[in-house]
Amino acid sequence: MMTLSRHALAQVPGLPGRAGLGLKNEHFIDVLETAPDIGFFEVHAENYMVAGGPFHHYLGLIRERYPLSLHGVGLSIGGEGPPDREHLARLAALIERYQPQSFSEHLAWSSHGPVFLNDLLPLAYDSATLQRVCEHVDQVQSTLKRPMLLENPSTYLQFERSTLDETDFISEVIRRTGCGLLLDVNNVYVSCVNHQRDPISYLDALPLQGVGEIHLAGFAEDTDSLGDRLLIDDHGAPVDNAVWQLYEKVLARVGAVPTLIERDNQVPAFSVLLAEAQQAEWHLSQVAP
Repeated sequence: MMTLSRHALAQVPGLPGRAGLGLKNEHFIDVLETAPDIGFFEVHAENYMVAGGPFHHYLGLIRERYPLSLHGVGLSIGGEGPPDREHLARLAALIERYQPQSFSEHLAWSSHGPVFLNDLLPLAYDSATLQRVCEHVDQVQSTLKRPMLLENPSTYLQFERSTLDETDFISEVIRRTGCGLLLDVNNVYVSCVNHQRDPISYLDALPLQGVGEIHLAGFAEDTDSLGDRLLIDDHGAPVDNAVWQLYEKVLARVGAVPTLIERDNQVPAFSVLLAEAQQAEWHLSQVAP
């Protein structure tokens, strides 16, 4: 298995240890007209995999003023087949165009052969899947010539065939490939509630020294068929108090790591999201960089 040192990947300046926001097209004008004091913006790579158009026009203007994080949702890192070469080529061109300070993807799969599924689906954690995921991460990092961050998933089921804990699986991928960790604190909370685990114990088992970015988001709540609490990572609500509390504990361990506020559904006015980012900024200011 190849590692970062053998890849001889380019060193990429990182994001500032501040709070950022997911950039939405309905907020392009707000950002350009108000020039908010914010650490960075993040965009989904797949929304910009075209040659031109208004999205590129506005992103180019905003990129001149702010650091940028690029977040992928379509590489299918956990899929049975390798990442799609055309998709990866478009991603490489996008990174060359905007030179983002960070690139991340999900520990999930979303394709099967030629079929693309509009979801981030969970993996069975066993040795075969581990080998496959490491090979895919290596391929991505070799093609992009830069390290990537791998995001811990939110899950709603577990596979009986799994032989590794999720934290052990993630730790081993990071050890073998040299990639970093995008720690989604909301995903930690959602998964631990759904599987009746302790989120602090989950964090204790992760290689937190590899965290390069943190995500915070809101969730929806339901009950499962047994009447137990079921959380859905829907990115459609403000960050929950329980997630803010867990975030405080994370920062005490990792310091001031770049932190993104995610909202992809029921997107409010820009001022509302900016207030949430300022809340994260306050938490960041309380810890050492």
